[in-house]
Amino acid sequence: MGAGDSPIRFGWYTGLAAAGIYAWLEVHAASLLEEAVHVPAGASRLNQDRLENTLRDMAQFSHKIPALPDEAFARESLYSDHD
Repeated sequence: MGAGDSPIRFGWYTGLAAAGIYAWLEVHAASLLEEAVHVPAGASRLNQDRLENTLRDMAQFSHKIPALPDEAFARESLYSDHD
């Protein structure tokens, strides 16, 4: 397969079982996620109580946040300053 060739178009993986490809992708994706969320040595992990307390603290003053109309989240509103 040459540079820029699509593996799907040329079907270079035809001999591989689809289940094998998906299993490899699943394992590879899981390892990438584990690397991305790796907790450094000595760092504390977030337990259920601490998570609930953190979420409660974050929501403590949420009643003071004004309600916005749905239009505020429309694409046109978010990108109104772009051409």
